[in-house]
Amino acid sequence: MKRLISLVFAGLMTTAAMAQGADAPVEDPLFLPADMADLSTFQWTKRPVLVFANSENDPAFVAQMEYLREREDELRLRDVVVLTDTDPAAQSPLRMRMRPRGFMLVLVDKEGQIELRKPFPWDVREITRSIDKMPLRQREIREAKERGVIR
Repeated sequence: MKRLISLVFAGLMTTAAMAQGADAPVEDPLFLPADMADLSTFQWTKRPVLVFANSENDPAFVAQMEYLREREDELRLRDVVVLTDTDPAAQSPLRMRMRPRGFMLVLVDKEGQIELRKPFPWDVREITRSIDKMPLRQREIREAKERGVIR
């Protein structure tokens, strides 16, 4: 009898855990490979930050990725998606379009326009300042304040 109660209890706990997991919102991935043909998937929904390097062991690439991982919450708040490409031999469509020479950071706005290119790593604070100056981001901040939601 004791065993039966234990099994029933374990089954209920498993069912409850599964139901909770089904209700939990699935968070968009922040880091993706830059293997798409273009950035149209992200237009009007995300601000792509592209990070190019000739190798994933490039010290500038390693530093940039550390900067980005340290402050993921600030990037998510600004609807950023980080796209990485460390294989020049693959000649991805985005690499061919952006034409990086070694390491390069590219910030693209939600409209799909290139806002800046940097040949060296940039701290998240600098990236978010650039994003916060964009007209669409200014409007997002203004609308959030009007709704009483601080962003």
